Amino acid sequence: MSLPLLSHDTAGEGPVLLLLHSSVCDRRMWDPQWRMFLDAGHRVVRCDFRGHGDTPAARGPYRDATDVRDVLDALGIAEAAVVASSAGGAVALELAARLPERVTSLVLLNTASPAHRPSAALRDFDAREAALLDSGDVAGAVELNVATWLGPEADANTRAMVRLMQRRAFEAHLAVENAEDGGPADGGEGAAEAGAPAFRLRDVRARTLAVSGAHDLPDFREIAAGLPGLLPAARHVELPWAGHLPSLERPAETALLVLDFVRDRQGTGVPRR
Repeated sequence: MSLPLLSHDTAGEGPVLLLLHSSVCDRRMWDPQWRMFLDAGHRVVRCDFRGHGDTPAARGPYRDATDVRDVLDALGIAEAAVVASSAGGAVALELAARLPERVTSLVLLNTASPAHRPSAALRDFDAREAALLDSGDVAGAVELNVATWLGPEADANTRAMVRLMQRRAFEAHLAVENAEDGGPADGGEGAAEAGAPAFRLRDVRARTLAVSGAHDLPDFREIAAGLPGLLPAARHVELPWAGHLPSLERPAETALLVLDFVRDRQGTGVPRR
């Protein structure tokens, strides 16, 4: 049985910007940039991955990159520049590797990577989150994520926004896991699609700007700094003020960085000062 299309929004006319959210959030994380991208002359698309926002959690195999491709197909979009945060960045890399003709450029904000081995710090975070959820302390797990993933620039409203999005994701996945007719839900990062081929980072051909935040965990800074050595057309920039979610911490500045890069047909990819 085929799964329903991801919940999504689209508006505007012009070159397509596809926005992929972090696993801490849902498509609402792009609210602060939505109007800026439209006013800059783009058609903007954003979607909720399974178990996030308005897209229900799924039981059984699926692949996020395939879900995103299906949204593009349904909207009649042949190609897009992709802006992706954290776990959404891993989805964007897979999409660009498996369907290089459909991704014109990538802006990866503190991206995850399938090639990265988690550090002790990231493993400790995962263990603390799992322990809180196993004990039924969803509120505690939410606060752990808010404290870990938002940098010092995030204000109270931003923290409240992330709190709501993360709690909704936890509740969606837990509802499936606790269903009487089955065990834990499959899904999230690494959800497998039957017969899906492995992808190789070297197959990514799109111009890529890999962004890291100086206040983020070392894992994501290392991933971003290493991408220019793995991708044929990648550059790295570190934001000294940023945590893990710069698009929420300084929305306007991050939007301008994105727009500078996707408009830069010469490939320099360096934000204007």
